[in-house]
Amino acid sequence: MTILSIFFCGTGSNKFDQHHKNFWDGEIVSTLAAHHNGREFAEWIVVDGPGSGNLQADDLFTKTSEYGLTGTLFGKGWEENVQHAVNIIKGKCDWQRKQLTEAEYNRLKAAGIPIEDVKVEGSWLWRNYNYGDRSITQQKLQEQIIKTFRKDGVIPTTVNLVGWSRGGISCHMLANAMFQDAALKHVPVNIFAIDPVPGIGNFQENRIKLQSNVKEYIAFYARDERSKGFSCVIPQTATGTRTSIYPMAGRHATLAGNATSLGGEPSSSSDLNALIEPGRIVRHLAETSLKRWGVSLAKTLNLSDADLLRLTGAIVSDEARYKKMPSQSYTYFTELDQGERYVSLGSKGVPFSAVKGTIYRPATGLTTSLLDISSYGHLR
Repeated sequence: MTILSIFFCGTGSNKFDQHHKNFWDGEIVSTLAAHHNGREFAEWIVVDGPGSGNLQADDLFTKTSEYGLTGTLFGKGWEENVQHAVNIIKGKCDWQRKQLTEAEYNRLKAAGIPIEDVKVEGSWLWRNYNYGDRSITQQKLQEQIIKTFRKDGVIPTTVNLVGWSRGGISCHMLANAMFQDAALKHVPVNIFAIDPVPGIGNFQENRIKLQSNVKEYIAFYARDERSKGFSCVIPQTATGTRTSIYPMAGRHATLAGNATSLGGEPSSSSDLNALIEPGRIVRHLAETSLKRWGVSLAKTLNLSDADLLRLTGAIVSDEARYKKMPSQSYTYFTELDQGERYVSLGSKGVPFSAVKGTIYRPATGLTTSLLDISSYGHLR
């Protein structure tokens, strides 16, 4: 029995963002992944977000390309991220990085390992350097880790998905890819999404609708975000899926642990942790959900009801500061619907507060009071 957790970073974010300068105590997805007590690849992986610089390209279980700005603007590369995750679940790569990089070549040479000299190919103007092949690829090493440490077969018994921004949408995409795969269709999936935003032109069905393999869906949405192109998705879930959605004060990055007063780069050292409460609450509930889903985590917040009341009370006291956020934008332009954030309920655009009903727990949905900590009871 193996429970696999997959952590999808947001656009421009990567596994090292637990130390990012804009996050006073780490970006939520990379931090949760770093605190997983299990064995990487066998029990958890973290996937860098689109537009994050292809730092994982050599390690992926499928081939990807360098998308650059199109990754940031349009999410290019997330299809490969999802395929990589599918291959990790199955424990089998469909591509390997066989050629050594310059750094690897130099390290082996410096260690006195007998390897061939660098081959120089092409003219002086378009010169290429061939550093030789790896004897064992990263992918084969990781496949062996999976084979060795997954218990009772390679296919996990449960898959937990956590994602922020386009990482949240990647959770939707992966769950749907699993549903379409005969070998994975019946594996139960749990999702914890933080302000899932697909970006302009990315509202296809596999990103806005979920199937019956998703057993529980939990998401938090940024109440005070108004950036154009940042319409979040409340997916259509299947009958029987336990669906919990919540509003949270702050902007898109606030929920992921950015505690600055305007949800962006800190204006000073004191601004770095000006509004920590929303990120604290979301992280705590992500931790309790993962633990409830069978995950062992280190360094958890372990907030009590008294702690939650203190944090939510501080948010209410700081309401004037949060009211300054809707005028800010990550994309230079803002958008709203009847004075609220414009959101996508499945394929339909609606105002933020219109998302509620008995299909959700709590039924108050995105109108749930921030002071109502009892609404979090079933997440803990």
